[in-house]
Amino acid sequence: MAGSRLRRRDARTDYWPGFVDAMASLLLVIIFLLSIFVLAQFFLGQQLSGRDTVLNRLNAQISELTELLALERASGRDLEDTIASLTANLNDAESERDRLAGLLDASSNQADQAGGAVATLETALDAEKRISQRALSQVELLNQQISALRRQIGALESALEASESRDRESQTKIADLGRRLNVALAQRVQELSRYRSDFFGRLREILSQRSDIRVVGDRFVFQSEVLFSSGEDTINPAGEAELKKLADAVKEPAVQIPDEINWVLRVDGHTDARPLSGTGRFRNNWELSAARAISVVRYLIDQGVDPERLVAAGFGEFQPLEEGDDPEALARNRRIELKLTER
Repeated sequence: MAGSRLRRRDARTDYWPGFVDAMASLLLVIIFLLSIFVLAQFFLGQQLSGRDTVLNRLNAQISELTELLALERASGRDLEDTIASLTANLNDAESERDRLAGLLDASSNQADQAGGAVATLETALDAEKRISQRALSQVELLNQQISALRRQIGALESALEASESRDRESQTKIADLGRRLNVALAQRVQELSRYRSDFFGRLREILSQRSDIRVVGDRFVFQSEVLFSSGEDTINPAGEAELKKLADAVKEPAVQIPDEINWVLRVDGHTDARPLSGTGRFRNNWELSAARAISVVRYLIDQGVDPERLVAAGFGEFQPLEEGDDPEALARNRRIELKLTER
């Protein structure tokens, strides 16, 4: 009986050491995780602080450069203002010197006239002489100031002349670059014009048998009836045959034109001025003209023309070749135009 009670007492006290060990282990794990979190926060804060420092340094450098640029631009105007002010001071000083010199001459004349006067006049002469001495001292001081002003003006004029010389050199360089750019652009235009002439000449040879395909200015014009049925954007079989010839003609100059000429073949869709009913696929002439231009571009791409060299545009009825609403004018205004141009 006593042994049973002892075993039950021992059984009740066996749980406590395991519970303490579990709690200690859990506490160690929590402390370890907190240490890792603190270290991560520390390193992250160091990295963010370094980035903020670099960003602030860059912002400070940008501000300094902006201020230096503003000072450089204002330096020329400040020099001119300073020269004008010094010149005005020089003029005032010379006027004052002339006035004092006049006073000195007047005093000398009075002294000569009073040579035989009484003692009171001698007293007045002494006073005039003292005034004359002061005037001479002031004139000498003014001469020194005038000389200093002239030296400052000379230095400022030299600085202004140097600044103006730099400006003239900069303007000369800019003008030279502009001329060179214009020459380069003119050469590019001439080269493209030559290839455009060759391209149109080739098209004339291929499509010369049709009266409804013609050249107007710098554009090759297909009447819409050659390619499309009325109100449609699907190319008919006869139109595909003509566009096949066109695609072959386009691929020939594409190989010959230098890579530095960024040329494109622009396909423009045009309609006549008659409005659409709005109940079909297209609500207005804008949509119809654009869809037809896109259909031509897609067909040329299918025939092997580089899509990077093609542009589709729709003009609706707003760029007519002829004014009027007679059948002939309406027919001429319904067209697809091709133009070899630079992007």
